[in-house]
Amino acid sequence: MKTTLLATTALLASTFGAYAEGQLNLFNWGNYTSPEMIEKFTEQTGIEVTITDYDSNTTALTKVEAGGSGFDLVVPSANYIPVYVRKGLIAELDHSKIPNIGNIAAEWKDVPWDPGRSHSVPWQWGSVGIAVNTTVYSGDPNTSELFLNPPEELVGKINVVPEMTDVMNMAIFNLGGEACTEDLDLLKQVRDKMMAAKPKWLSMDYGTTDKLSSGDYAASVNWNGSTMRARVNNPDIVYGYPVEGYPLFMDSVALLADAQNVDEAYQFINFILEPENAAMISSFARYANGVAGSEEFMPEDMKTAPEIVTPAEFAAAGQFLPTCPQSAVDLYTAMWTELLK
Repeated sequence: MKTTLLATTALLASTFGAYAEGQLNLFNWGNYTSPEMIEKFTEQTGIEVTITDYDSNTTALTKVEAGGSGFDLVVPSANYIPVYVRKGLIAELDHSKIPNIGNIAAEWKDVPWDPGRSHSVPWQWGSVGIAVNTTVYSGDPNTSELFLNPPEELVGKINVVPEMTDVMNMAIFNLGGEACTEDLDLLKQVRDKMMAAKPKWLSMDYGTTDKLSSGDYAASVNWNGSTMRARVNNPDIVYGYPVEGYPLFMDSVALLADAQNVDEAYQFINFILEPENAAMISSFARYANGVAGSEEFMPEDMKTAPEIVTPAEFAAAGQFLPTCPQSAVDLYTAMWTELLK
């Protein structure tokens, strides 16, 4: 009888997850995970979540590819998902273990970078633009010239986030090129313009939200959600959409191929696809998510925020970045490495 009772208890725990005990290791962008959401997940499942931060897709990929990371879930951007799949770094998802898979909004269910959502589910999505403190610079914020050929007011006061694909493509768009271009003449112009601009930058830092809020940075290449968080703290901050072109992104959660806590990972994936829980992530990080029905749980100020609702005149300039061929990646990496020296 005791054996039967224990077996029944174990079955119920595995079926409903309410009494699950275990660990989960999440590898995610810094300052991007709602503590309140994590607390709720742990309360409901008993699973303790350890979060390790990274500051760029390159950093995350390098760490995961080295092996033995101990992470269970990673959150790459759209153009990196195919790279993880090609390298065998993430597992194909078993949708039967994700009852909430149907909550993914229609426009995000079958995406070019992950057809049929075979390897990932949405986390957050947004844009890359220019954050500006209007007390320092009152001109037009809707141009990438602000970091590539900064006006005198911003010289020595600009930050550039250390995400290679975002920054490189903004520079390529600025000069009339297309994502993944291998036009060497154009890339030489991009390289020369970025190298000439760098001495006019203050830093290449990931942690922009607080420093924009405090005025330590007068401008930054930055993501829209981070900029909204800064603007909530400091109403002098505005977000610019470069008319020359700017990247859109969607970060998605993927199960690592060498994950040790697979059951716990599936519980987490299913949890974040609940509309209320997806809204908790958005409420913290201030980005849109890809979960249908989450809108009713979102903060009112996000429903009309200029950082979240792209003005119509700038919408056409945004584009999701494709996954570039390795030959293009090698060119960009060489240029980026030189820029970082």
